[in-house]
Amino acid sequence: MNALKYILVGFVFGIVLTKSEAVSWYRIYEMFEFQSFHMYGIIMVAIATGVVGIQIIKRKNIKDIKGLPIEIIDKEPGSTRFWVGGIFFGLGWALVGSCPGPIFILIGAGFLPMILVLFGALFGTFLYGLFKDKLPH
Repeated sequence: MNALKYILVGFVFGIVLTKSEAVSWYRIYEMFEFQSFHMYGIIMVAIATGVVGIQIIKRKNIKDIKGLPIEIIDKEPGSTRFWVGGIFFGLGWALVGSCPGPIFILIGAGFLPMILVLFGALFGTFLYGLFKDKLPH
């Protein structure tokens, strides 16, 4: 019963992504071709929402569900690993036409080839788990 709220939030998230066309391959293609502002607008709203949310958490000392303070640790300065990770993420997003967020939404909407994308994402995560100790962090 405790997981019901997370499932409900997931459904709402899926509906919002679908209705905003953020899961549309065509919209993502337009973004990578610099033909439309649609996806950039969605991404900017998400960034702004995150920035405002983090500032509220920091300034109001909001606590988590267990009553413990939420700690947001500062990131270390940028480095090669962020560039390499971003390039891999962007290439995958461009080749597949979807970021990892809407994989399940697209499968649920009947785009069955996304099952291969889900397999690839899970396989990539598995490979990272195998090699993470050997990678620079």
